[in-house]
Amino acid sequence: MNRRQVLRAGVGIAGLAVAAPIAAACEVAGGSSGGGTSTTIKIGFVSPRTGPAAGFGETDAYVIGLARNAFAGGLTIGGKKYDVEVIDKDGQSDPQRGAQVANDLINGDGIDLMVTTSTAETVNPVADACEAAGVPCLSTVMPWESWYFGRGGKPDQPNAFKYTYHFCFGVEEFRLAYVNLWPQVKTNNKVGVMWPNDSTGNAIRQVLGPMLVKGGYQIVDPGAYTDGTNDYSAQIAKFKQEGCEIFNTFPIPSDFATFWQQSAQQGYKPKICQTAKTGLFPSQIESLGPIGVNLAGAAYWTPTFPYRSSLTNVTSKDLATGYRDSAGKQWSQQLGPSLALFDVAAAALRAAGDPKDKEAVAKAIGTLEVETPVGHLQWGKGPNANVVTTPILGGQWVTAGSGRFPLDFVLCENSCDPSVPVSAQLKPYA
Repeated sequence: MNRRQVLRAGVGIAGLAVAAPIAAACEVAGGSSGGGTSTTIKIGFVSPRTGPAAGFGETDAYVIGLARNAFAGGLTIGGKKYDVEVIDKDGQSDPQRGAQVANDLINGDGIDLMVTTSTAETVNPVADACEAAGVPCLSTVMPWESWYFGRGGKPDQPNAFKYTYHFCFGVEEFRLAYVNLWPQVKTNNKVGVMWPNDSTGNAIRQVLGPMLVKGGYQIVDPGAYTDGTNDYSAQIAKFKQEGCEIFNTFPIPSDFATFWQQSAQQGYKPKICQTAKTGLFPSQIESLGPIGVNLAGAAYWTPTFPYRSSLTNVTSKDLATGYRDSAGKQWSQQLGPSLALFDVAAAALRAAGDPKDKEAVAKAIGTLEVETPVGHLQWGKGPNANVVTTPILGGQWVTAGSGRFPLDFVLCENSCDPSVPVSAQLKPYA
């Protein structure tokens, strides 16, 4: 029974006695798309804090703390003040676990909006659960092609999803970074690749590979491999035989560590080792020891990005400094996009007019403009209605000249965003 039916039925003392608790329950529950009357907005946050992709979750506690502080005074929307609760869950780097905690947040906690980050193993199952349940979802930090096409979107579909939206770099951004970074070291343009058999690896193989060939590079691909492979001797032998002076890979961190240690043991030392999905964070590079120095990488955020959070008003520089002072750790590029999720979330809730109306919130995201640490995001200007592309810039891990941390990541090219300054030129790995 809806509230109107209950009140009509509530005649006399007995009727009112029944109507009151039912009406109160309706007040609390609200509706999936019709706008509830609860004064607390619930935001779910899912990321990989444990498992192979745990590096992406290192900064979660700090970023969520910033968001909770910003939301402490509530949000006033449409003349009504709402409390805001952020409920965070660990997806454990596992698709099944990601789907499970997403459904727990949707069905158990009754969230109004989901935000999620980092790798297809976490982001895609969370987004799928939200799309199926009619809950608006914002995601980031996985190539947008893996998110869009990996979830069933088609190239000719301008808006494959109603409730799920994404902001991140794509294959074109990787291409720009690589073709502007690699010529800084003289090589034979032979690229040995280790692209895994997952949604990211397959998207890279199908799209980036042909782009690089068109750009004058020869791709040596020994074939897709399975996550968790322990012996890479065959691939290493092929790269040595073909004389691949550039190496490129998109693995989970543990797989790259195994491969790179075996490469060092077997004498494969390319002039450029370009990593993605791993080698993003100081802890990952430091764990490799000396063989981690001079690895090339790509950054989707650094403290030198000239942007700030619209929710917290924190600049990129202060975001890195605050994390260092609070956690005692070196900045991580995950700080920027994770905080950006809450910038977009707050802007979407305000733009919706009724933050308890899930359909209105989802619709608001589709035309949203918002300032974030990773830049100005504007839906409707991307490759499709669900996606906004963000920059990724090429750089390198080098020995720090001074300071409290042994390594530093320096930007060597800025083709995707000239507003971000370049500070070094790529040096040969070997």
